[in-house]
Amino acid sequence: MHQGISGVILAGGRGMRMGGEDKGLMPIGGITLYQYVLARLRPQVSSIAISANRNQARYQTSGLPVIGDLTPDFSGPLAGMLAGLEQATSEWVAFVPCDVPDFPTTLIEQFWLQKSTSLATYASDGERDHPTLALLHISLAPKLADYLAQGKCKLMLFLESIGAQQVIFKGQQSAFHNLNTPEDFQHWQMERGLHNE
Repeated sequence: MHQGISGVILAGGRGMRMGGEDKGLMPIGGITLYQYVLARLRPQVSSIAISANRNQARYQTSGLPVIGDLTPDFSGPLAGMLAGLEQATSEWVAFVPCDVPDFPTTLIEQFWLQKSTSLATYASDGERDHPTLALLHISLAPKLADYLAQGKCKLMLFLESIGAQQVIFKGQQSAFHNLNTPEDFQHWQMERGLHNE
């Protein structure tokens, strides 16, 4: 666990491929999806907040702070990241999406070890980039605010513009699989022999 790093679970999406359902609150084996992510993130950071724009009261039952986007137009993960950076209690903030429940247990440690002099890192499995799993320094907040103010919302382009360091988790493609559709949820549940209560 890194004392200087707080964590934010990004649960602010619209869940278009889930028929508009709030993915983080979908149950798997009687437990909501974001709680699997929370359990995996908790040992890796010093504190956690949830970035959510809907159902905030339900997320608040976790006892964690819930942060809404500063812009009302669902600007994608960058808006949640900006809100997370601006309300951070530490110098560094790690971000993970609410729909990637198997992300590596060494994610934050590897970000920290491999960031070099960069103010940001993001994950790759060696074949694909996964920029919603990232570590950012709070000093990036003004740059990110400017980027969003220009109407830009592409996360990977922002990370490239600030010289973010790519961190490769070789041979761990399945760790970055995100649950987007009802079929994804069903498959993940069956793989683990879980049953909805």
